Amino acid sequence: KIDTLIHLDSIAFYFHNRRMRPLTDEELRTLFEKLQVYIGQNIKKLIDRTDEPHTFRVIKDRVYYLSEFQMRLATNISREKLMSIGVCFGKFTKGGKFRLHITCLDYLSQYAKYKVWVKPGAEMSFLYGNNVSKAGLARITDGVPKYGGVIVYSSAEVPLGFGVAAQPTEYCRDLEPTANVVLHQGDIGEYLRVEDGLF
Repeated sequence: KIDTLIHLDSIAFYFHNRRMRPLTDEELRTLFEKLQVYIGQNIKKLIDRTDEPHTFRVIKDRVYYLSEFQMRLATNISREKLMSIGVCFGKFTKGGKFRLHITCLDYLSQYAKYKVWVKPGAEMSFLYGNNVSKAGLARITDGVPKYGGVIVYSSAEVPLGFGVAAQPTEYCRDLEPTANVVLHQGDIGEYLRVEDGLF
């Protein structure tokens, strides 16, 4: 039962049994392996920031990215009452795998290794959770490997989501129009479609 819900500078907490804790070595390895697919060695830039050091913490099965300032604020809140803090990067499944949430898109797009731009007519399809086909592809960065993590942008350079490459860059030119170029993993339409499951 939720008795109280309070918001304080990106921190939300309620009277319930959720404890914030550091990631275990295994959890950290799993998280970094997933992030490396999309941002490579830029993972270091998430931690060793020039403005203020940041870190990752777990609340229940969700992983949050937060600053030292937010950590200091959180010390004023009972650990058992924290619901969320900072930016949710995703969650661990019961099988121990890590699934990125669309809420981390700003950071993925900032440090992305590979990018895909879709045509205006293909944007809405992607935002409904569909893959990107050759017909909807505007352009793609060079050197994208098969199953490499890509950030999907609109033609106006707005990050729309992320996915994995169904084909390497050099194969895309000769694909049929209906062939998949990007396999959908997440999109900003989820803020409306699955809002309750993101945080």
